[in-house]
Amino acid sequence: MLPLLSDLAGAPERTNQETLDTLAAISNLSDDERSQLLPSGKQTVFRNRVAWAKSYLKRAGLIDSSQRGVYRITDLGSQVLASRPARIDLKFLDSFPGSRGFRTPERESKELQVPASSYAMTPEDHIALGYQQIREALAADLLRSIKECAPDFFEQLVVDLLLAMGYGGSRQDAGQAVGRGGDGGIDGIIKEDRLGLDAIYIQAKRWEGVVGRPEIQKFAGALQGQRARKGIFLTTSSYTKEAREFAASIDSKIILIDGEALSNLMIDHGVGVTDVASYLVKRVDSDYFGQD
Repeated sequence: MLPLLSDLAGAPERTNQETLDTLAAISNLSDDERSQLLPSGKQTVFRNRVAWAKSYLKRAGLIDSSQRGVYRITDLGSQVLASRPARIDLKFLDSFPGSRGFRTPERESKELQVPASSYAMTPEDHIALGYQQIREALAADLLRSIKECAPDFFEQLVVDLLLAMGYGGSRQDAGQAVGRGGDGGIDGIIKEDRLGLDAIYIQAKRWEGVVGRPEIQKFAGALQGQRARKGIFLTTSSYTKEAREFAASIDSKIILIDGEALSNLMIDHGVGVTDVASYLVKRVDSDYFGQD
């Protein structure tokens, strides 16, 4: 991570390929070393390690991304370099608020349900922890990509997600339902099922600020005006406690989906993501060996 941070300090911005070439040269990697693959056979070890280094440095706030595939050092990153650290690793990054809580023994033990004191992780535990870290990094990347996309693309993304979840009937119906510019606090209407037995009203907000109770009240009022019973409010940000309490207290059923939930739903339903590798874990079949 230290060579990566130093490389980004040498230019206003660096592309992924520029960084890969520079770090390979600094490390004196041979062509065979650069082409060494992970056990999955889907990605090189070198490219995988650089990608994770960028992910951790970005989470700590030492680098950021001006656009997809282009990175630059931040003021905080420059301050860290000026202190001339001998090494930057995960333990070093734990002192930064952005990294704090992302990977700690307490958090890992809670997710894996093992005592933090013993911290005796099995190979299966490591797989589970690694999967969780990969998923969290992917969710963060997804949310950042959503915020960078155009408003009309965000509307299409909402359509794709709802269709993948089984709502909306046909794509033509869903496409006509969402993104009509808003009508009395409602961005669109989508069928609850393919037969259209009920309708769900949609409000989609690509916001940076927190969504408060007034916005949910407006949406609830719009639902009443349409004599509707069900609504989904999606945002790329988050909701205040008052907003969630209000949504839970009214007769109309309003589901609040924040940025974190949105990105996780996209992962669960395969929207905006692609499979990279899968690992099948097997055990001995005791029934087979238990035959007479």
